[in-house]
Order: sequence, then structure tokens, then C-alpha cells
Amino acid sequence: MSSAAHTTSLASRGPQLVSKPDRLVAIDMFRGIAMILMALDHARDYFTHLRFPPELLSQTYLALFFTRWVTHYCAPGFVFLAGTGAYLSLSRGKTPAQLSHFLLTRGIWLMVLEVTVVHFAWTFTTNFLFGQVIWALGLSMIIMAGLVRLPMWAITTFGFVTVFGHNLLDGIKADSLGGWSWLWHVLHQPGLILSNGQPIFMIAYPLIPWVGVMTLGYAFGALMRQDAAIRRRQAFMIGAAALALFVVLRATNLYGNPSADVPGRAALGVGGFAVQATAEKTLVSFLNVAKYPPSLQFLLMTLGPALMLISLFDRVNLGRAPWRWAVVFGRVPLFYYLAHLFLIHLLAVAAAMAFGQPYEWLLKGAFVLNRIPTGYGHNLPFIYLIWLTAVVLLYFPCRWFAEVKRRRRDWWLGYL
Repeated sequence: MSSAAHTTSLASRGPQLVSKPDRLVAIDMFRGIAMILMALDHARDYFTHLRFPPELLSQTYLALFFTRWVTHYCAPGFVFLAGTGAYLSLSRGKTPAQLSHFLLTRGIWLMVLEVTVVHFAWTFTTNFLFGQVIWALGLSMIIMAGLVRLPMWAITTFGFVTVFGHNLLDGIKADSLGGWSWLWHVLHQPGLILSNGQPIFMIAYPLIPWVGVMTLGYAFGALMRQDAAIRRRQAFMIGAAALALFVVLRATNLYGNPSADVPGRAALGVGGFAVQATAEKTLVSFLNVAKYPPSLQFLLMTLGPALMLISLFDRVNLGRAPWRWAVVFGRVPLFYYLAHLFLIHLLAVAAAMAFGQPYEWLLKGAFVLNRIPTGYGHNLPFIYLIWLTAVVLLYFPCRWFAEVKRRRRDWWLGYL
């Protein structure tokens, strides 16, 4: 079949996967899968009837724990591939100066978006702001705007030092810094920023080590510009090495995950690995690593398999894969992110009204700002049903917007 005929065939059989030669479909595929899994975590947040977090070792069970655990791959992959995309934009014509300006302006835009549209989508209110993954993504881009002007060896070194060394900072507590405690919350320790003793902002995703994750993603972009055979082999080997290092560090408790006495960890049972009374609990203990901020073990556990999957996706003809539609989500990740928050939140309100459950609280902060009221919530099968429904509904507007981005080159599309 000729190239033109093959392109026409793909367009007629499913989502448009044909793109500029510099675009790597494997990256879009992984990012799309990560976005799909993210919707599962947020569906669980809005619809669960449980009153304890899935990581709580004393009460969780495998189906619940893995529903949460599998979604850990979303944020690291999202931030890492944002760095990769930044590097790949250089091969599509951007100069370093243009890339620096784009990262700076888009970073500021994302931080504004977090405290306005994203916050409203989560809560349907404008009360009590917080900084989550979009905040961290934006702040990391602002730092990257300066870093991209450095030589690649310096950028890569910064990423490695940040990711592998940040757990050495775990002993520093924000409360010990007095009037500078707010800065430590922004940089490394999640927590509340206070003004006159009153909370005004909640940092859930501090800058460190997320900026290091993005930096290493930028360095990975250089690898992805290599010959196909080289990049596939090296990406898989790097991922496998990261996963092996995670197993060693986790099994030995040698380094890379804070102890349970770090603020916020004891309640989740997140700390060192220990053999439990049952094999199920032992497995949970082994995989239950710290996400806020992501420990070195967390990042090795998630980014290692992510690189291996990208390598595998790079080897197959995704245009013929039955799950190729996931690429659509990977090409419009921010659009998907915003749309899925509004959709799942609205579905929660509709379901509560349909089942005669309390719904007013969902219009006044939802679970982000309120405790789940008595009589509200659903079990895991229902949550999975909502998740699949949301993904199907999101596919159509995302496909439309992906096609708009493919056809047009308006400057503002780069910010969505």
C-alpha cells in the first residue's frame, strides 16, 4: 500500500494518527493512557462511599489499593513528558530563546489556571485555593525557562541531583523556619500557607522534585531524537534499571522514601517497607510509597515502567492497534484535564440526585473542602462504570480539539 493510501485508510478507520514526522506517537499513546487512568482516580474521589484513603494499610484491600496505585503513573508521566515535549519542540523549529519564552509564559498561565478554572472545576466554589499538579507543572516550566539556556550536561545534572537527592531534605520541617515556612511548603513540604494564623493556600504539589522530573524528561527528549533502534533499546534499559533500583531500595529501606513520622505520612501508613501478617498486606506495604512530595522510590516505581512502555509502544504500529484511540487524549492533555474535572463533578451531582443522596455539598466544595456526608457514595463497581462512561463521553470533544490542533497553527493553541 502506498503512503498516501495508508494515510487515507487510517483516517477512514479511526482517530487521525498521522502527524508531523517529528511527532512520536508512542509518547502520545503513553500520555493518553495516563490521562485515562487519572480519570479513574478522580471518579473514585467524587463517588466513593469509603471514609478512609486507599493507602491506609490497616483498612485497605487489594482492589481498592490498586485502583489508587495504578493512577500513580499519571502525574510523573505527565510532568516528565512535558519536559520531553519541550525538547522535541526544538526539532520542530523553535529556537532556545523562543522555547524559554514559551515555557515562561505557559508556566504563568498554568499557575493562573490552577487557582481559577481548575479550582472551580474541583469545588464549584472560589473558596480556599490550593496548588496541585497543574500548579507544579506551571512552576516547573518557569524554572525550566531558565534551565533550557544551559548546556544539556548541566540540565541533566540538575535533574539527577534534584530527583535522587531531594529525600536528603526530608528532615527539614517548615515549622522550624518561622516566617519562611511558606517558602518551604512551596519548595518541598506539602502543607498550609498561613496569613495571620489563617490558612490561605494549600500546597499539595511542591516544586521539588517535580522540576527535576521535568528536567529529566527534557533530557529524555534528546534520546528520543536518536535512531529508532537506539532510542527503543536505551529507553527500555533505563526504565528497567530504574525499576530494579526501586526494588532494591524498597526491599532494603536503604534510601529514597521518608519515614512515617514526616507530617502527613503517619495517617496513610506511608513509610518504610515491612513484612506484614498476610501476603496481601505485605504487597501493599511494598508498593505504598510517598507521593506528596514524590519520593525517589515513588519516581523510580512509576517512571521506570513508563519508559519501558514508551519503548514498547515505539515498536508497534499504533495506527493498527485496537486501542489507538487513546492517542487522542495524549494529544490534548490539558483540554482533557479541564474537561474531565467538570464532567466527573457534574456526574457526581447528577448521580447523587438520582439516588436520593446528599448533593448540596458537591456544589459547595465537594470532598476537597468538606467531609463526605452520611448517606453519600458508591462502591467500586459503580465507580468503574462512571469512569468508563466519562472516558467515552470525553473522547468526542477531545477528538474534535485534537483535529483543530492538527489543522491550525494559532499561537494560543500551544497553551491548551
